Amino acid sequence: MALTITSVLFLLIGLFLGGGGLWLTILGGSVFYLFAGVMFIATAIMLFMRRSIALWIYAALVVVALLWALWEVGLDWWQLGTRGGVIIVLGMWLLTPWIRRPLGFKSPTGMIYPAGPWPLAITLGLALLVAVVSMFNDPHDLAGEVPKEVVAAAPPYGGDVPDGEWHQYGRTPFGQRYSPLDQINATNVKDLKEVWRYETGDVKLPDDVGETTYQVTPLKIGDTLYICTPHNWAIALDAKTGKEKWKFDANSGLNPNRQHQTCRGVTYWKAADTGACAQRIYLPTSDARLIALDATNGKICEDFADKGTLHLEQGMKYNPAGYYYSTSPPVAVAGKLIIGGAVNDNYSTQEQSGVIRAFDIMSGQLLWNWDSGNPDETAPLPAGETYTTNSPNSWSVFSVDEGLGLVYIPLGNQVPDQLGMNRSPSVEKFSSSVVALDINTGKYRWVQQFVHHDLWDMDVPAQPVLFDMTKTDGTVVPALVAPTKQGDIYVLDRRTGEPIIPFKEIPAPGGAIPEDHTSPTQPISDLTFSPPPLQERNMWGVSLFDQLVCRIEFHRYAYEGRYTPPSLRGSIIYPGNFGTFNWGSVAVDPERQIMFGMPTYLAFTSRLVPAADIPPPGKGDKGSEQGLNRNTGAPYGVFLGPFLGPLGIPCQAPPWGYVAGVDLRTGKIAYQHKNGTVRDMTPLPLPFKLGVPGIGGPILTKGGVAFLGAAVDDYLRAYDSTNGRVLWEARLPAGGQSTPMTYTTSDNKQYVVMVAGGHGSIGTKPGDYVIAYTLP
Repeated sequence: MALTITSVLFLLIGLFLGGGGLWLTILGGSVFYLFAGVMFIATAIMLFMRRSIALWIYAALVVVALLWALWEVGLDWWQLGTRGGVIIVLGMWLLTPWIRRPLGFKSPTGMIYPAGPWPLAITLGLALLVAVVSMFNDPHDLAGEVPKEVVAAAPPYGGDVPDGEWHQYGRTPFGQRYSPLDQINATNVKDLKEVWRYETGDVKLPDDVGETTYQVTPLKIGDTLYICTPHNWAIALDAKTGKEKWKFDANSGLNPNRQHQTCRGVTYWKAADTGACAQRIYLPTSDARLIALDATNGKICEDFADKGTLHLEQGMKYNPAGYYYSTSPPVAVAGKLIIGGAVNDNYSTQEQSGVIRAFDIMSGQLLWNWDSGNPDETAPLPAGETYTTNSPNSWSVFSVDEGLGLVYIPLGNQVPDQLGMNRSPSVEKFSSSVVALDINTGKYRWVQQFVHHDLWDMDVPAQPVLFDMTKTDGTVVPALVAPTKQGDIYVLDRRTGEPIIPFKEIPAPGGAIPEDHTSPTQPISDLTFSPPPLQERNMWGVSLFDQLVCRIEFHRYAYEGRYTPPSLRGSIIYPGNFGTFNWGSVAVDPERQIMFGMPTYLAFTSRLVPAADIPPPGKGDKGSEQGLNRNTGAPYGVFLGPFLGPLGIPCQAPPWGYVAGVDLRTGKIAYQHKNGTVRDMTPLPLPFKLGVPGIGGPILTKGGVAFLGAAVDDYLRAYDSTNGRVLWEARLPAGGQSTPMTYTTSDNKQYVVMVAGGHGSIGTKPGDYVIAYTLP
């Protein structure tokens, strides 16, 4: 009975692998799966005929599979295991008495001799030996250290922020995410304990859009923490105890057209005078408002704008509700609030402008506006006129150098992102770039573009980081670090936009649809985390079967490497528009002049759909950047999403996420280690450290520690900033996709605070937690 069932199983496996393998071979892929299918079918036939040669045939399959796997991936356990796991397990089954006994023979005396196990046993033993050896080998790990020495003893951090406080999203206007605190250090961080936990009460609702996410980094001013929540509540907490001081609900409601229901942070400002609303918190909302609150009690400051509320939709030609809002806090500088806005990707050709505006911080009066579709006119827009529709927008966080009088804006692309027809010269110039604007006038001083004629949604997603670089020859240059979705790190002179670390133009693929075109070249930095182009051998799955499906899909899509244009056939976009780096940016230690970041690798697919083939909107449709993006008014919509296999896991092989350290003075990557486990990606809590995707940002401290949540397993981790090794981790009750922060209180204790509320795009557990840790 066991032999019959086994022969049927082997036949079915052979038919699947043989049929799929034939398809793959026709597409130009590996012939191994066709060979394996034939060998499984031959083994099945011999088992059914009760011939011991079945074991010899299967032994030959094991040998060929082992040699093929080693040729493709070397001693990489997670890739060897998925190629050989099914084959080895089934081979061990063939060695059991229940299979070998019927394949043997009966002696003249009536004694039954099972078929000999040795050919198959030896080959399986060899395969298992290779597997064990590969478990102790990590071909993806780059071990090393960034310099420990202090290069700049008293560097500017940007702004007048006490060491124990955190006044802006990146702590200071420079956005370094660096704290000069060292009470918690690489030696004692292992002793960190949770000391308080606060639940905001703002949780994800059934009717919320998918990307209802906690991305907030708290501010710490005096003895108070200030946060915002996805549904635009502003909350003040006691920094020492976590007790709530006040809460304000902006009542921004729900709208299924919003792609994002999130708030990355609030903005703090202290006026020169005293009295009511001398200290203010500015809260951006998902219904396109900016609300001024008294930082001491949460009451609305009614002398600001329209009774405390600035309406950001003013000046827009088109104003469909839910299509425009600010997810990031404005910057406060020189008595001004400078703010951009998020525009829904790929909804319509009639969306709001990406204009950057400066308002008087006390009154809300418009002072200047810079519209990348009309970049030379920055005087306040006259009543009755409108900004340029669909001009490139900035949804991320700005950085400021008040000494140079410049604000640095990371810019996105024009909607629709995947269609470049009819873009104006100004749009072509400013898309997917960092632009430096004059704080007082809004005039642009320089622009540096990182993608030409962007067809891939490669917005510059991250707050630029400012620091003063001491070059190896001893000269000091005001620098700007710009991480990008495609994995390049651009290091520029922030006075002029000229490169400090060189970058060059390289040939880029063609093949755009007839109505469009591609740029013949694209820039790439000498400091880059851009991965090598995908190959069929990089396709992955938990078994031979889903890996075969991914290999077939790989050949069905168009793919010529980085910047393969979207197509009607469907294209693989790698790095994907999720980004190697995203809004979490990187952290820079301005004293040691090192960078810590979390490069993530996840291929996406992009398939254009003629407008005539797009079904009409249905009831219950919700805003999303994955799935069908309609691009109403354009000739094509687009299907977008991660490149996943039939089991919902990435088709490309892990690792999908790392932590990395860079010596910015030399532009060299010093270390890169797999980050995170699949514990929260699988039905069983498996602690396998594959290196998982994530979104969120790190911080660095003078104590030599980097803190980072971000990964799709629910942990906050502390890393040695010198070598990137994990020193401590704490299990979180929800996804930790916010960027942590640190501060001291009046009792001189250093705290680390993490907001854990989950992230819609990557599917981590939702929650509403603010958690503080300190040393005993």
